[in-house]
Amino acid sequence: MSTPRENLSYKDIKRVVLERIQKRIWAPDSLLPSETELAEEFSSTRTTVNRALRELAEEGFLERKRKAGTRVLNAPLRKAQFTIPQVSDEITEAGKTYRYSLVNRALIDMPSWLSAKLATKATQQVLYIECMHFADNAPFQYEVRWIMPKSVPAALDADFREVGPGSWLAQEMPFTDLEVTFTATKADQQIAEFLDAREGDPIFTTQRTTWLRAQPVTHARLYFAPGYKMTTRL
Repeated sequence: MSTPRENLSYKDIKRVVLERIQKRIWAPDSLLPSETELAEEFSSTRTTVNRALRELAEEGFLERKRKAGTRVLNAPLRKAQFTIPQVSDEITEAGKTYRYSLVNRALIDMPSWLSAKLATKATQQVLYIECMHFADNAPFQYEVRWIMPKSVPAALDADFREVGPGSWLAQEMPFTDLEVTFTATKADQQIAEFLDAREGDPIFTTQRTTWLRAQPVTHARLYFAPGYKMTTRL
């Protein structure tokens, strides 16, 4: 038995399958041919076909079940796709000059609310960091972060005077799980002063928590200056 010639990439196969779905060649709720049949049609491999179908399933066009096959969803689920850039990249890509400033760094007892959120012991200490990020010397983001020394012992030796904790962690510590929450909060006196806002102003706020194989790594609250806008594409 000869090995199939891989003439089409997974992106090519993905494009053809999506086109057939959109043109109703494969109608909603209908089953697609098997991966073996598609691999033969496209002169490709099952691995390549599998990747194309998997991505279409992740994007909400297909439903895949073991032994039941792959079917076209009746109502495709459009999923927002967005990236979480480093704040320095976000600022420089906007054509502005980035500047970082450390406000506070201290080893403190873990707050009870953080212990409850992370489902971990409250007896351990955490590295507490406050810092500011500027765009063209104007306040852009006020960052408050807690780093778990048990997960990231090297953080105890980092002074974070030159490099922000987010950038440092991205280089030094991987994570396997991420939780992100977006909210609008009212600026208290401290936040208002850092962001050159008025007390009570609505502030776009992001909370991020990361884990490495169920071990909490860091929790951060990021407060953005008034006028900040996040854009995503569907």
